[in-house]
Amino acid sequence: MKLGVLFSGGKDSVFATYRAMQKNQVACLITLISQNPDSYMFHTPNIHRTNLQAEAVGIPLLCRPTLGEKEKELEDLAAAIKGARDEYGIQGVVTGAIESVYQAVRTQRICQALDLWCFNPLWQINQVDYLRQLLLEGFQVIITGVFAYPFDDSWLGEELTAECICRLEELWKKYKVSPSGEGGELETMVLDGPIFQKRLEILRSSKSYCNYRGRLFIEEMRLVDK
Repeated sequence: MKLGVLFSGGKDSVFATYRAMQKNQVACLITLISQNPDSYMFHTPNIHRTNLQAEAVGIPLLCRPTLGEKEKELEDLAAAIKGARDEYGIQGVVTGAIESVYQAVRTQRICQALDLWCFNPLWQINQVDYLRQLLLEGFQVIITGVFAYPFDDSWLGEELTAECICRLEELWKKYKVSPSGEGGELETMVLDGPIFQKRLEILRSSKSYCNYRGRLFIEEMRLVDK
């Protein structure tokens, strides 16, 4: 089956791409570039870097802009998915949704209207086990956004390691913070993995942080041979 993946460059969409490639053909990646940093539907930190990730993986990328207005941004998502269907002949759409009913239901409705299959390979996965699996499979993941207490600015740019996962698990138990950030507590970016033909290297970045909300801005990066 030919599939398109809703692709943000974060760990969930990249891992969903990996899962989809194991049994199907991923014909394209679909990225919505939102002007609203607090979009309900779309990942925004460093979203403009998905072009390098798509090049590293070797899959065509279809990018579409959106103002990111709640509910209205769904029209832009539907247009992007329709564009992928028409240009790449996709028969289904893959998402990295884990627990967000808001995102999953709305994407499923769009797919149904376009007569496309909707596949959520990470749905209801054990989040701590999933983070450990990312390491076992060889994904290099960094945290690029934090949006909840008790995350401080030291988390920005932090690489996902076994020790980092233990800290996230402790925060989950103590503060009920989703260890994978599914509640919007954190965002990530993947720099390398088993589906990457080249890895990404950050050359220059900066941080913005205030009141338990912060972002890592990747100002310059490049592809490096593996």
